[in-house]
Amino acid sequence: MPVLTTIECPVCWGGVNVSADVMLSELLDCGDCGAELEVTALSPALQLAEAPMSAEDWGE
Repeated sequence: MPVLTTIECPVCWGGVNVSADVMLSELLDCGDCGAELEVTALSPALQLAEAPMSAEDWGE
């Protein structure tokens, strides 16, 4: 089982569980506020940011 660490959500300041094998640009969900978060850095410290909203492609 991968080791989990907890990092602060940049939206609500709640705790987000992150596995040790997390990858850059991986998307995670905050269990407290439901925000979609993106891993923006792995070193020197793990950083999360609110994921950008993707534009809908309505078949255009």
